[in-house]
Amino acid sequence: MKDRAHDEAMAEVFRKDPAYAVELLNSILEDGDQGELLIALRQMTKAFGGVPKVAEKANLNHTQLYRTLSEEGNPAVSSLSAILRVMGLRLAVQPIQTPTAH
Repeated sequence: MKDRAHDEAMAEVFRKDPAYAVELLNSILEDGDQGELLIALRQMTKAFGGVPKVAEKANLNHTQLYRTLSEEGNPAVSSLSAILRVMGLRLAVQPIQTPTAH
């Protein structure tokens, strides 16, 4: 069962504090949990007007976007990049920082 109240609350947080959304996405990407990433992207999509609006701006079919962001979704890099672009974000590659020994 999905918790709609939580999704709406998170969408509101993302609308009010985009920097938090960036931190959260980077943290999720660092951990490598695709399920968490898709949940956060679904919530962020709500913050940006919902799936139909984001799909239109990203030049994606809204049915495709629903599937991409579903629990079983496996977004292609091109779709993920398009979704993030609508949100004013982009994918980036960074070196893994390892603690230095003293």
